[in-house]
Amino acid sequence: MKFRMYMDETGDDGLRRADDPRHRFLSLTGVIIDVEHVSAAVYPEMESLKTRYFGSHPDEPVIFHRKELVNRRYPFQSLRDERVEREFNRELLERMREWEYAVVTVCLDKKDYAETRAPYHRCMAILVDAFARWLRIRRAEGDVIAEGRSGRDDARTQEEFRRLWLRGTDATSPERIQATLTSRNLKIKSKPSNIAGLQLADMLAHPSRNEILQENGLLESPMGAFAQAIVEVLKTKYVRDSTTVWGKNFI
Repeated sequence: MKFRMYMDETGDDGLRRADDPRHRFLSLTGVIIDVEHVSAAVYPEMESLKTRYFGSHPDEPVIFHRKELVNRRYPFQSLRDERVEREFNRELLERMREWEYAVVTVCLDKKDYAETRAPYHRCMAILVDAFARWLRIRRAEGDVIAEGRSGRDDARTQEEFRRLWLRGTDATSPERIQATLTSRNLKIKSKPSNIAGLQLADMLAHPSRNEILQENGLLESPMGAFAQAIVEVLKTKYVRDSTTVWGKNFI
């Protein structure tokens, strides 16, 4: 079996405004899925939702993006009808529960961050380490895909990913990384590429970050009902062993 970890961030990578509560936290979420399950279930069922509720077409596919969904912006304006929104939310949550995947989220407090590497790269290293450990337990292999940010950021992130593959992480040797990750290269895709796993990660990342902040008494305002419903799904998807959830990290 081959697995893929889809990564999406919430917040920004900069340190200049780290004292501002709106920019203090950066989180990175990885969603681990069997690539065959993406083809057989996640992608076609996600596309079915888009077609039925938002008129998605293969020539102009609708791309799920949490912010536009929450604010019912084009192409999601049909959600302004409460009945449609209720039915869509019900179906989406049902799919989120039924799809087979595992989640790892790292939430970093940038206020007192003193490391030399970029906050995004620090979070990515923890996700890569967790993914490699998850794969070793299952004697499986996998690779990693992230949504592109900007040309310069993507180049630096690619360089950092190759460094992790060649030299290992703080907790995992390069031999163990290379034995589980099939490529030294990070796959980077733009949002219009219509990658189902990245869209799922986008919808899960913000609620996951807020759950971590809530647990640590740092969430400024309570989550809405739908976000809380996603959190309940996440509780069944976080990476864990028999006694401990290690799919949530606050650093």
